[in-house]
Amino acid sequence: MPFISLEDNHLTVLNLFTTDKPENQDRLIEEMTKIVDAAAYEGWMSSTVHAGVDLPGTANFIQWRSGEDLEKRYSGEEFKHRTMPVFSEITTSIRLLQNEVAYVLTSDALGGKVEIGPHRDDYTCISVFTVRADGQDEAVDALGAAQEYFKDLPGFRSHVVLKGLRARGLDGTFVVSYSQWDSKEAFEAYRDQPAEEQPEARKAAVARIRAVVEGAPSTNTYQVVHTRAAGE
Repeated sequence: MPFISLEDNHLTVLNLFTTDKPENQDRLIEEMTKIVDAAAYEGWMSSTVHAGVDLPGTANFIQWRSGEDLEKRYSGEEFKHRTMPVFSEITTSIRLLQNEVAYVLTSDALGGKVEIGPHRDDYTCISVFTVRADGQDEAVDALGAAQEYFKDLPGFRSHVVLKGLRARGLDGTFVVSYSQWDSKEAFEAYRDQPAEEQPEARKAAVARIRAVVEGAPSTNTYQVVHTRAAGE
């Protein structure tokens, strides 16, 4: 199963799709699963498909050896003339985000290892923050190291910050947060905590993030439904 790690230096690609109907989400998952199960691209390492919970859509968390390998995939006839046309028919937006892992935090129970796969029951939240070009490093630190208090939150499992490198379908500079929780209830208890009850570290981190973001973050919650790694 795939792991997220600072040490591996993979190119991490997060493909985010939105749609307007639950049945289109089902079709997205079906099409993505077919692609994942048939994947044999040079440099491809793993793909993990997530099904949207709060909003219809999908996320595909993909690990590649390098950007050069990914560009070969993008330039291929299959991607241009079959994959993208099929997805364009059933989506309302497509964002293909290339990133590097910039920060990883886990609960003590996970021992620093972030694993993703349908064999787990993680309730996952993914947020995309568009930030000022000169504010990306500040956003990475404010979303990452400044939020070590996560370890004290009931139901917290892991928190990963991805530093955006380049994108299709998204303009500007960006940072992504990817977090795992025991349950929907645990995540919502954190998300909806009244400001007056929040720890000072959280308030300070939020202020730092607001100082560099441009517009509201794009957020959805997910459950992992399928994964496959090269060689499986």
